[in-house]
Amino acid sequence: MRFAEPNFLWGLFTLPLFALLFYYAFYRRKKLSRRFVSLSMLPKLATSVSPWKRFLKVLLLLLAIAFLFVALARPQWGHKLEHVERRGLDLVLLQDISLSMLAEDIKPNRLIRSRHEISAFLESLTGDRVGLVAFSGEAQVMVPLTLDYGTVQMMLRELEPGWLMPGTNLEQAIRKGMSLFKNSGGAGKYSVMVLMSDGEELEDAAVNAAKEAAEMGIKIYTVGIGSREGVPIPVKTKNGEVAYKKDMQGNIVTTRLEDGTLQEIASVTGGLYFYASPGEFQLQKVLAEIATLEKKEQQSDRFENYQDRYQVFLGLAALLFLLEALVSERGRHRKHEAGRFS
Repeated sequence: MRFAEPNFLWGLFTLPLFALLFYYAFYRRKKLSRRFVSLSMLPKLATSVSPWKRFLKVLLLLLAIAFLFVALARPQWGHKLEHVERRGLDLVLLQDISLSMLAEDIKPNRLIRSRHEISAFLESLTGDRVGLVAFSGEAQVMVPLTLDYGTVQMMLRELEPGWLMPGTNLEQAIRKGMSLFKNSGGAGKYSVMVLMSDGEELEDAAVNAAKEAAEMGIKIYTVGIGSREGVPIPVKTKNGEVAYKKDMQGNIVTTRLEDGTLQEIASVTGGLYFYASPGEFQLQKVLAEIATLEKKEQQSDRFENYQDRYQVFLGLAALLFLLEALVSERGRHRKHEAGRFS
């Protein structure tokens, strides 16, 4: 036997207090009776009280209260196995962490906003396995496919530009995503990537990688982040001050959304392209699209559920309260000798 709410068992330690209260109540009643009739006359004017029956009534009340506390603690014994199925997709998030993602055309900047939107996106998922890949000039797997969204959230907060090779390599990001599917049972119609980037890669290699992904049955949804007008890239100096990135000639480098490649990547895989403007991010629309896709059984769990048995103790408490009410504390009527007025 186990208890689902064991803290209520502490109430059993109050039983001595209840016993003292009952004793005080009887003592008080006896003391009040003496104010009206002398102690020697009480047996002649009132039906006698049986000490044993009074004790029995108190015992019944204390037992009833004890069973109430046990019922509140929800005793459980016996169990049954329940089969729970999870249905969802295998979903890999590809997040750009190149230096251009520090641009502030989307507030507070492209990367921070992306992380915030992904976090909200994860909170909306149910049953989907999620993996995370960070990329700039190279790609790195941060989290393999998992149902542990908390781990994905934790690693997401650690994403910052500067610890991977500079640049924007969409091809490497896609291939790292493909490797996650291969390492987790293979890809297919239940496999989806969501690629978030400002798309500043003009090579055809990314599109070729996307075509290979399509052959594996993977859909890629792309989200283009940033404005289409050039904006500077803020960087911190050694003194902690904010400056703007410059080229070898000392000119300020600007970054703009180059979404042509992103659109083509989505198109060749049967996915969709979404433009995340400064005023509106698009991940919730991606989620709405993903929700329409056919899902597979991700995991079957067998849970052992204990059965509540509080009803037994609640019934016993009710029965004892009833018995206490039926038991009279009065003893048998005594026949007194007739007095002179008989």
